[in-house]
Amino acid sequence: MAVLVASVLLVGVLGAVNLVLMVGVIRRLREHTEQLANSRSSQPVVAVGTEIGTFSASTVDGEVLSPARLDGETVVAFFSPECKPCRAKMPSFVEYAKAMPGGRERVLATIVGEPEAAAEFVAALRPVARVVVESMESSLVSAFQTQSFPTLLTVAPDEAGRLVVRANDVPLGQPALVG
Repeated sequence: MAVLVASVLLVGVLGAVNLVLMVGVIRRLREHTEQLANSRSSQPVVAVGTEIGTFSASTVDGEVLSPARLDGETVVAFFSPECKPCRAKMPSFVEYAKAMPGGRERVLATIVGEPEAAAEFVAALRPVARVVVESMESSLVSAFQTQSFPTLLTVAPDEAGRLVVRANDVPLGQPALVG
């Protein structure tokens, strides 16, 4: 009988230790998942100094855009209607764009997706930015080397007149300053 009691106690202790270890493992997995999610969304995709390729695109208002039309420091954003982080950043981006010196001429927003799905984004962005709706294979997506959403960049001509990335992390929580 004593062996049976000892065996039951041993199994119980092992079960409790296993439970404590599993809770610790689950906690660490959650921390790592959050860290991975944050690192993916905060990693700049396009390096500062990268030259923007050639493109030609029409805004929803019929304006034709090319690199030459982005002749000053311009904030460029890429959003996708299917992207949850895009929906979360949209209100902050709209407020940031409202405060941009130079107004909507210094803000370009590209919605990558079907026009029907992009309608909500277009309505929010149109008053504060020049808005383009295109597919993932568009010339804008290729020229800016966009691979993830949202992508927020500041671009401007360099000393040689080439359009380059000046910043690949637009601080939406801070006032828009163009220098």
